Amino acid sequence: MKRICIIGISGKLGQYMTEHALARGYEVVGVCRPESVGKLDRFKDQITLFPGRTNDRDVIAAAVRGCDGVLTVLAPWGTDNYASGTAQAVLDFADPGARLIFSCGWHISRDGKDRYSLKLRAFVAVFGKIARALRLVDLNDQVEATNRIFASERLWTVVRGSDLEEGESEGLPVWARHVGDPVLVSNLTRRTDFALFMVHALTDDRLIHEAPAIVGRNTASARAHPQAAQSVPA
Repeated sequence: MKRICIIGISGKLGQYMTEHALARGYEVVGVCRPESVGKLDRFKDQITLFPGRTNDRDVIAAAVRGCDGVLTVLAPWGTDNYASGTAQAVLDFADPGARLIFSCGWHISRDGKDRYSLKLRAFVAVFGKIARALRLVDLNDQVEATNRIFASERLWTVVRGSDLEEGESEGLPVWARHVGDPVLVSNLTRRTDFALFMVHALTDDRLIHEAPAIVGRNTASARAHPQAAQSVPA
């Protein structure tokens, strides 16, 4: 793994991924909206940017060319198929053999075996309707995006994040295949560690064609159920 592309590099998660990738010696290129380029000034001499919308197929095609891996933040912005357009462009244009890592929330389910709390189901239902009515966010399009990924034969991993908090790294999160597993009950991960897991997934072949739901390795539920956790080296 030498050259990677981060789609959505200017956001909080994208910037943490940039830090972790640079620390590992990767050459980093990224895609972000032109108005967000200034957020990356601290990296400007270390990365190459392709300003543009992350669902712009021409921008994605140029950015991922020659990359060994692509890290994509599947943002469900707007109601114009933003997430599915981003995912499809990455699937279409990434080099053959590239590792493709996507981020989303726990509400995404690969096989329908996840068990969601009433609180989470109510939040997704209510927030999803309101946000779509205001034309701000389309959670259904994020579902469409991940369905396309799951159907692909590319070397993908879909990392499903819990609630996030800021703070110093606690190390790589632990994960389970299905929401509802007791190891995930704490529902909290440091944002920097979510990013760390994304970068780690680039080179962990055990995560190919997996949709790990992650939680912080030092949370109460992770400590209480170590035998249930799918763990990666700290």
